[in-house]
Amino acid sequence: MKAPMQPDTVSNPNSDPITDLDATALSRAIHARQLSCREVMQATLARVDRLNPHFTAIVSRVDSEALLRQADARDAELARGADAAGSRGWLHGVPQAIKDTGNAAGLPTTWGSPLLANAVAQHDSIYVARMKAAGCIVIGKTNVPEFAMGSHTYNPVFGTTPNAWDRSVVAGGSSGGACVALAQRLLAVADGSDFMGSLRNPAGWNQVFGLRPSQGRVPGWPKGDVWVSQLGTDGPLGRSVRDVAGLLNVQAGFDARAPLSLAQTGVDFTPGADAAECGLQGLRIGWLGDLGGHLAVEDGILGVCESALQRMAGAGAQVEPTALGFSAPALWDAWLVWRRALNAQGVAAVLTSPTARAQIKPEALWEYDSAQGLDFASFMQASGVRTAYLQHMLGLLQRYDVLALPVAQCWPFSLDLSWPRSVAGRAMDTYHRWMECTLYATFAGLPAISVPAGFDASGRWPMGLQLIGQPLGEAALLRAAAGYEALIPEMLARRPPEPV
Repeated sequence: MKAPMQPDTVSNPNSDPITDLDATALSRAIHARQLSCREVMQATLARVDRLNPHFTAIVSRVDSEALLRQADARDAELARGADAAGSRGWLHGVPQAIKDTGNAAGLPTTWGSPLLANAVAQHDSIYVARMKAAGCIVIGKTNVPEFAMGSHTYNPVFGTTPNAWDRSVVAGGSSGGACVALAQRLLAVADGSDFMGSLRNPAGWNQVFGLRPSQGRVPGWPKGDVWVSQLGTDGPLGRSVRDVAGLLNVQAGFDARAPLSLAQTGVDFTPGADAAECGLQGLRIGWLGDLGGHLAVEDGILGVCESALQRMAGAGAQVEPTALGFSAPALWDAWLVWRRALNAQGVAAVLTSPTARAQIKPEALWEYDSAQGLDFASFMQASGVRTAYLQHMLGLLQRYDVLALPVAQCWPFSLDLSWPRSVAGRAMDTYHRWMECTLYATFAGLPAISVPAGFDASGRWPMGLQLIGQPLGEAALLRAAAGYEALIPEMLARRPPEPV
């Protein structure tokens, strides 16, 4: 066995030569036989066993001996193939934990609800099946908020996942477990999902990259409805842009069980070799900021995001403040109708006994109860607003290649809060109002990526910048993100503290 490939990190007292590797470097080391799949699994499980008790990022953990047997089988496949011909794919032998809203056959899909604690999946979700086919080994699930609602990862089944950088504050969500696992090097790359901002907010708060793909890019199945329920999407998370692109290559593509999913014959989302130098050259960025004061935003957030944009401008991007030019209140009202209509179905599915309501958190019940008076005419009226908004965004994206917004309107808040009741002195009228900034990509079905922007004044809490791309524009968006990534090596070299 050759010496392991060295990780792309600076010297760190808590570093590990295997778990510090991002997924691309890990895959190369495995395929070059510089690392065995068993060595990778042993290092991963050792780190998970040491740190996960402090973070509860990974749940429903698979037995270690069973995982090592799978790793040995992956090594045997490579040995039989003598070279890359024995590989299943990019994720060959790479440990993975699936977000606990996705199905991994044989493991529970709890959605953080005690009513689903024993709901063992019989089939893989499409994207999970594709990740397995590419060679990953599923070691468990990643923690989520109850019903994946709210950007604070806590639930009565597994407990709370704190922020990777400061365990006194929240990780964000609903992909909080996945983002903390990435930041703390429990996983090399991770899947997540995004309805309102769940691939973007926790990525920003834990200093990793999170991409919400275009609507339909990653097919969603199994689920009760494949026609209307298109706001939520699965997608990739990583510590590098190349890893996010690599996982999207695995997850994306048409499947007949998801009839509105997108075909992508021959598409490769990986940024080219020149992206680091040229990815920002001439890029037109429209900075939406706080939407002319419409969004309540805590002190320091806009400044951190503007500093990131200034870096991009220094590398050749054209950054220009711009107005949304669409009624934000009308959009919010239409958004509430769609969100309630779609979320209510999931809550209704578990309201099968008189005692069920007592086991559901108030925010989920609010979504369900608010939807009970909703009629079809109101839904279609909201759909009309959404359609008009899409047409408006298409016009705006003729002027700009990318639109930019903060990825959250407040810094990570205390673990003791279920959600912030006020932001910048303004009352929040719903449990997710402080995440309003993320719906502008979601509601138009546009791709959006969260990139690390910087830290608060104390240097403890990360913040992300959200870049919204052109329709079906993931490849160009990832190229731009790679250009920005090349500008922040010192930021990405920082490591979150590890519990003693």
